[in-house]
Amino acid sequence: MSGHSKWANIKHKKGKMDALRGKVTTKIGRELTVAARMGGADPTGNMRLKLALQKAKENNIPKDNIQRAIQKGIGSLDGSNYEELVYEGYGPAGVAVMVEVMTDNRNRTAADVRHLFSKYSGNLGESGCVSWIFDKKGLFVIEKTAAVDEEELMMLSLEAEADDFKVEDDEFEITVAPECFYSFQEVLEKNGIKTSLAEITMIPQTTVALSGDDATRMMKLMDALEEHDDIQEVYANFDIPEDLM
Repeated sequence: MSGHSKWANIKHKKGKMDALRGKVTTKIGRELTVAARMGGADPTGNMRLKLALQKAKENNIPKDNIQRAIQKGIGSLDGSNYEELVYEGYGPAGVAVMVEVMTDNRNRTAADVRHLFSKYSGNLGESGCVSWIFDKKGLFVIEKTAAVDEEELMMLSLEAEADDFKVEDDEFEITVAPECFYSFQEVLEKNGIKTSLAEITMIPQTTVALSGDDATRMMKLMDALEEHDDIQEVYANFDIPEDLM
């Protein structure tokens, strides 16, 4: 798998562990609130809310928490007024890093993010310095099993006009345009094909291979950024062997 997808898979599994500690619950709650505020409480016409609800379901977030977050978004309940920001910068060895933030205190968050980049041999850059490296895509990762026929999966991907279809050692990796995410997800479900990962994400056009101390520092930077309460998502174009991750 590509460096991005390996990390996405590990992060997905880690996210379920984080959910037990409440961290993912808080972050998804913020996303539900902002999605509802921007597009209303009906997921049918609100793709962002629909995706947030899917994340909530995957992480077993209680229905009461979900409803409360949505109610805050549409103004039925009082809640913090979160501001959405994107920070861009460089990690060890020039790895491109994008950080999506929701915060009620821009100055606090900016100082924290700058400190974390500096602490792990990186630096915060100007807006737009690395965003051009990433493309927004729907990503599906499917494990190779006896129940999954490669030719059938490839035909389904072609019919759905997928952007890319990769065959790895033990997995298939398919990318689609963001607007095709749910339609392709429905196709997979109708054909009984289960995904180990399905998300709309930012995929790098090129990657930077890391090893040794650079790899260690990069992993520490990713963990520190993703542990921060105000940070929703972190994207980077590193490629590190899976055993090191």
